[in-house]
Order: sequence, then structure tokens, then C-alpha cells
Amino acid sequence: MKTSLIFLLSFFCLLSSQQAFAQAPSTTSPATDTTKFVVTKNDGNEYVGRILSDDGREVLIETQMLGKVYIPKSDIKSIRKLNYSEDVQKGGAVSTAGVFTTRYQFTTNCFPIKKGENYAMINLYGPEVHFAVHKDFSIGVMSTWIGSPIALALKYTRGTANPKINYGVGTLLGTSGYLNSGRGFGGLYWGMITYGDRRSNATLSLGFGHFNDGDTYSQTIYEPGTYVSHDGSTPFLPIASIENVNGGFIGRAPIIGLAGQTKVGKKASFIYDCMYIMGRTRTNEQSVDYIYDNTSWQLQQVVVGPWNPGFTNSQNLLIVMPGMRFQRSDSKAFQISLAGVITKNMSFPFPMASWFYRF
Repeated sequence: MKTSLIFLLSFFCLLSSQQAFAQAPSTTSPATDTTKFVVTKNDGNEYVGRILSDDGREVLIETQMLGKVYIPKSDIKSIRKLNYSEDVQKGGAVSTAGVFTTRYQFTTNCFPIKKGENYAMINLYGPEVHFAVHKDFSIGVMSTWIGSPIALALKYTRGTANPKINYGVGTLLGTSGYLNSGRGFGGLYWGMITYGDRRSNATLSLGFGHFNDGDTYSQTIYEPGTYVSHDGSTPFLPIASIENVNGGFIGRAPIIGLAGQTKVGKKASFIYDCMYIMGRTRTNEQSVDYIYDNTSWQLQQVVVGPWNPGFTNSQNLLIVMPGMRFQRSDSKAFQISLAGVITKNMSFPFPMASWFYRF
């Protein structure tokens, strides 16, 4: 009988311990459990503190700033334990993610900029700023140190039922500004999907870019055919039309991007950014071939080919940008990237340095 009683007591103790590990601390023993959690809501807001209860409908969390807060389970995106080695900064301040984790070197990911966490980034080539206007939507402005060209950046992101999977779309709309009298313009449009959390993630993006320098000129189009020279001089080439070509240079390019980041220390992260650009340029050329006699070197005939305006494959580019980001504090970070550009015929380095500032 005594042995059976001890067995039953041990069994119930085992069940109690399993329930304690399977769910948040109950309200019956809040003083004995000091484990802190990070509760992330669907709108991006985070609460850090002890979970006092979880009845399946709402969570009661005790925070240092707000005290006890009830959060409906339907509003919660994720719950995780606070990582003191990574989340707690010098001085005891808690930093669970940071606004700078929303982007890589050039490309961005599907994590939104939270309201009140706007940031500026200063590069070697120019500055940019980004603002959160909605929990899922942000607006940015990018330019060079001479203020031209200038681009407007828009990004919209959404989460899924899986907290590690997010998706979004973005665009860059640019103009040449006062360069070329503002006639040049272009755009970049992409969709993306991100897997992971703000500390460690990878993003695949597919996009399309275009550019038009805005120049205009007239091009004479000749009638295709073979024209014989009787005295060695250039024969008359009948003119079919004179075309007004809008845009001295027009380029289009499908783009594939792969980027990611992961923490390698309390204040350091490895950043990887890569883009493959499949360039195509517009052609407005008409072939005109001059054929000479091999003995007298006199012009014999001129062969005019058809005029076929369109786009042809040009140089494809692979841009690889591995780098490191050093998080000085919640409001400052420095990033360096040993970028390189690789083409079929040549390759060259393109190092970059960036300074992040939260405001």
C-alpha cells in the first residue's frame, strides 16, 4: 500500500512538471518563475516580461513599463523566451530585433518597419531615409550626394500563419532629377518571400527593372535592298521614312535576388546580398554594308538590311555583396560590404560602407 501511494504521488508530480514545461507559468506561482518571454503581436508590437497566465483565449503578461497587460491570443503572432545573451544590451535595455534588420545591403526583406522606428542610412554614394506609415507599409527616399538622380522607395509586407514565413512587394521609382534636364526615368518592381526571424533569415526576390534616358533623335530609315555603284561612288539610297526615336538608351532587365543575414555575435551579423541582372537594351540600328572590288578597291554595291527595332540581349551582371553589420546600439549600426560585379567579359570590386541611424 505504501509503495502504491509513493508511485501515485510520483506520477502526479511528473504530470505537473510536464504541464509546467508545456504551457506558460500559471497565476498560482508567479513569484517562483522569473522566466521572461517576448510576445509579438500581429501589428509588430512586442511585449517583454513574465507570462502570468494563458487560458487559451488571452495571455496575461507582466511588463516592466506597462505592468500587467492582457493580450488576446488572436492578436499574437509568436511567443518566445527572452534570450539574455542576444536581446539584452549593455545597461540592461532590451532590444529584441531592431529596425536595421529590415534590409540587407541593397535589397530588403519582408519584415516591416515598425511605427516609431524610422531610420536613415548613409552610403558612400549618398543618403536615404525610410519611414513607417502603416504597420505593413513604408516609404523611403534615396539619392546621391549631388541630389540627383533621386528615387522613391515603397514596400508592403504581410505575415502568414507561420511566423517564420512572410511575403511582400516593393518598388523603386526614379528620375534623373536635374541631370539630363529631368528627362531620364526608370523603375524597379519586385515580389519577395522571407523565411526566418529578424535575427536569422533568407529572402528570395523576383523583379523587373527598366530605364529610359529620355533623349530623342531622328533616324533615317532606308529602303532595304542591294544598290549597285556604276562609277565607284555611293549610289542613291531611297529613304523609306524618318523616325523620331524617343530615348537614346532604353534598358530592361529581369532580376533575381537572394539575400540573408544571421547573427554571429551579440553585436555583429553576417549580411549576404546577391542580384543577377539579365539586361536587355533597345536596338534601332539598320545594317548598311559597303562592298568594294578586291583589285581596284572601288565601291561596287551597297546592301541595306531591314530596320527591326526591338530589344536584344546585352551584358548580364552578377552582383555579390557579402558583408558584416556591427550593431553599436539600438539607434546606430555600421555595415561594410566587399561587393563585386561579375560579367561575361570582366569583373571588378565595388566595396560599400553604410552607417545606419534610427530616429
